[in-house]
Amino acid sequence: MNRVPMTVQGEKALRDELYHLKMVERPRITEAIAEARAHGDLKENAEYHAAREQQGFAEGRLQEIEAKLSNVQVIDVTKIANNGRIIFGTTVTVVEAGNEEEKTYQIVGDDEADIKVNKISVNSPIARALIGKEVDDVVIVQAPGGDIELEIDQVEYI
Repeated sequence: MNRVPMTVQGEKALRDELYHLKMVERPRITEAIAEARAHGDLKENAEYHAAREQQGFAEGRLQEIEAKLSNVQVIDVTKIANNGRIIFGTTVTVVEAGNEEEKTYQIVGDDEADIKVNKISVNSPIARALIGKEVDDVVIVQAPGGDIELEIDQVEYI
């Protein structure tokens, strides 16, 4: 059984979604199905079929979340002594060689990754290149558009 690494915030978000699906969505969908059934003929009842489809999606997502939570390994980097080495959950500031552009990323699990908020998957090319490195190290990331040279400017355990 593979353990799924996740930050404390990522686990909380999944638990919140699970609670919402069980306590809000599931009862709402059940009520919609009951209401649609009351309208009569189910073969030509679009409301009934739509509600059943929603139920299928919700139940599938519930199973997916429960499976992930059963295999989760929560890693709280705030409880780990900062030795300057990049590990899962750390926040890393890098400077791209050539244009001196500074970027900050947090290395998170696959389910939490969202580039819009600078959270990158531990399995992404950038994260794989950074893991195990320290401040002032230079890494080369093999990207589809060509190699990118990054210098590690700061490592935070937040």
